Amino acid sequence: MRTLIKNAWILTINEKMEQFQNGYLLVDGEKIAEVGEMNSLPKETTYGKCIDANGAILLPGMVNTHTHIGMIPFRSLGDDYPDRLHRFLFPLENECMNEQLAYTSGRYAIAEMQLAGVTTFFDMYYFEEQLAIAAEEMHTRAILAETVLDSITVDVPEPMGGLQYAERFMPKWQGNPRIQASVAPHAPYTNTIEVLQQADSLSRKYDVPWMMHVSEMVFEMNKYREERNQTPIEFLEEIGVLSPRLVAAHCIHLSDHDIELLKKYDVKVAHCIGANTKSAKGVARVRDLLSAGIAVGLGTDGPSSGNTLDLFSQMRLFANFHKTYLQDRSAFPAEKIVQLATMGGAQVLGLEEQIGSIEVGKQADFILVETDSVNMFPIFDPYSALVYSANASNVRDVFIGGKQVVAEKKLVGFNLAELRSELSGAMELCGFNRKALKSMEGNSDSGKR
Repeated sequence: MRTLIKNAWILTINEKMEQFQNGYLLVDGEKIAEVGEMNSLPKETTYGKCIDANGAILLPGMVNTHTHIGMIPFRSLGDDYPDRLHRFLFPLENECMNEQLAYTSGRYAIAEMQLAGVTTFFDMYYFEEQLAIAAEEMHTRAILAETVLDSITVDVPEPMGGLQYAERFMPKWQGNPRIQASVAPHAPYTNTIEVLQQADSLSRKYDVPWMMHVSEMVFEMNKYREERNQTPIEFLEEIGVLSPRLVAAHCIHLSDHDIELLKKYDVKVAHCIGANTKSAKGVARVRDLLSAGIAVGLGTDGPSSGNTLDLFSQMRLFANFHKTYLQDRSAFPAEKIVQLATMGGAQVLGLEEQIGSIEVGKQADFILVETDSVNMFPIFDPYSALVYSANASNVRDVFIGGKQVVAEKKLVGFNLAELRSELSGAMELCGFNRKALKSMEGNSDSGKR
């Protein structure tokens, strides 16, 4: 079916960053067929459905380059405690996480992202087969990677078992138009050299990106400096796993040489400003990464780390923190930040030929951000409005591969209340809330310091 979107303020995010202030977009099936000013719309244009944008801002769907969608149940748990991963998350994960909880969490998380204009994401967690099923059911675009750790996890009975899980998981989704399956060693320090090399080999075999947390923790940096006189990036180069397929999440602590290596091997970077700063880990050298020609996209991290899964909050945090960090109000104009949330993310995931910009022949992944709400007037610069004024609640319509998944701020084909009830039921079935509250009772306020 052909769908016409008319009277939209279109931000193409193409190489020329073209805008059509009163534009139209014609979708034919899964792809973009035409885009331009309303006065250039051919009178003989035929379509089956017409949507009046009424001045809404139309831009490519946003790309969340790093998250853990199965972690929805942990949101807001122990947010202000140090070492909350070992104190709350890991024990509760081991006690409660199962296929059903992961699946219902995944559906709820995808709903949250779609309602916020995120049309593509890269996930690393457990039970990724169930998360892939959830992503397919909800018609999103995703790369889903099974986590590999040097310990027993909730879905594998032996250390490093995530690698064998990934070997079974990855071929099942080959050829799917929207879903890719991959592998994600947790970090260099939680895996052996052999496992890291095998993960890289799997990524090469199936020609998919793979992911790992890299240069995120201070103890991680100290460990490699003391034991090997290297940075984690230098270590990864030595063992031969840096490549254009690797998406390095966080990269907070980078040396000049690290940046040179990331450029040399065309490694991609997922930048999670919200989670990084909430956990007081630091502000990554994004300006230096971009100046070196390294692809960078925005990520939310998991809902237990960054709390929200929308990129509007990340864009504003990005602007505020980086401008303050650099002491430069002019650093990162809003136009560049929106580009990072769209085309930047597409480049990080190796999908820039399919998504990330509004161009003829690309997948029709786009969103409409309404301009009727009180916070959206006046608009002198649409990019500034998106970064500094807008929030997820301003997303009106969302299309993925030409299919509308959000219409007038509501999910199409799914009921948010039902998804929430489904997740709540899965949490209750495994005793999650009771166990979470018990774990909190065992930690006094003094532990927050």
